[in-house]
Amino acid sequence: MDWTLEVIVVPVSDIDRAVAFYRDQLGFQLDHDTQNEHMHVVQLTPPGSGCSIVIGDLPAQNEMAPGSLRGVQLVVSDASAARDELLSRGVEASELMVFSPDDGGTFFGFADPDGNTWAVQELKVRAEKPLIPLESRGRFGA
Repeated sequence: MDWTLEVIVVPVSDIDRAVAFYRDQLGFQLDHDTQNEHMHVVQLTPPGSGCSIVIGDLPAQNEMAPGSLRGVQLVVSDASAARDELLSRGVEASELMVFSPDDGGTFFGFADPDGNTWAVQELKVRAEKPLIPLESRGRFGA
């Protein structure tokens, strides 16, 4: 039996501001934005990822304080290009840190407007061998 990690709750103080950051500045795909008199829940997915983030105001999503999530890790095939892209979109990112010359040894980080922190790891092999093949991408067959 597979156990797949598919959703991470990100605690935020302002849902609309968080959507603008993750969608417009980071480039995450907006999967759904559901709002009614009882709740507001938004799901976004990084390009090429099988795992999404969810932000919202349901009780389970309010168990962590806004900004308390630390070190969720994203992986890219070119850390320098990814960092430059984020900087061009107004995201403050740390300098590249090379812990090892081996593939997987280069990182940088950033934080969302609430202070939730993210690590970005470079795995050059992802350019040739993405975890999710291009033809299999899209949450709803799109």
